[in-house]
Amino acid sequence: MSKIFTITLICFISLLSACQNQIKPAIVPPPSLPSSPTLGLAVIGGVEPFYLLPMHTSFAARIDTGAESSSIGVEQLTPFERDGEKWVSFVIVNKHNGETHTFEKRIVRKTRIRRIDKDEHRYVVNMDIKIGNEIINAEFSLADREKFDYQGLIGRNVINSRFLIDSSLDNTLH
Repeated sequence: MSKIFTITLICFISLLSACQNQIKPAIVPPPSLPSSPTLGLAVIGGVEPFYLLPMHTSFAARIDTGAESSSIGVEQLTPFERDGEKWVSFVIVNKHNGETHTFEKRIVRKTRIRRIDKDEHRYVVNMDIKIGNEIINAEFSLADREKFDYQGLIGRNVINSRFLIDSSLDNTLH
C-alpha cells in the first residue's frame, strides 16, 4: 500500500508543479502603419467640416466608411427637364447659420438606399466640395437629413485614396 501511496503522491506533486508552470501569452506589438503611399494622406476623424461650393460656411459631416457614397441634406427638391436631360433643383440651408443656396444640377442617376422599414429612392448629382485642403468633385445623393445630427455624410467615394480615418478624433480639418 505504501508503494501505491508513494506513486500517487509523486503523480500528484508532478501535476501540481505542471500547473504552476503555465505558459504565458506572448506580447504582440501594435501593427505598424503601411509604408509609402498612405503615409502622405491626411488623418481625419469621425466628424469633419466640409464646404459645399460655392457656399461660404462649412457643414459638419459624419465620416462613414460603411457608406459607399456621400449624401447631403436638401430642401425643396424639384426634378425638371432641360434640353432633353433630367435635372433637379434644390435648396441647401446651413442649419447652423442660415446660409442658403439654390442649386440646379443634372441628375447623374437614381439610387436606392435600403432602410429597415422601407427602401428610399434618391437622386444623385455631382457636387464640388472642399474638405481639408482638397477640392473634390464627387457624387452626392440628395436626401432629407432633417432627422440626422449632420447635414452631410461623407462616404468612401470621397474618402478612399485621400484620407486615413481615426474614429477617436473629430474636427481635425480646418
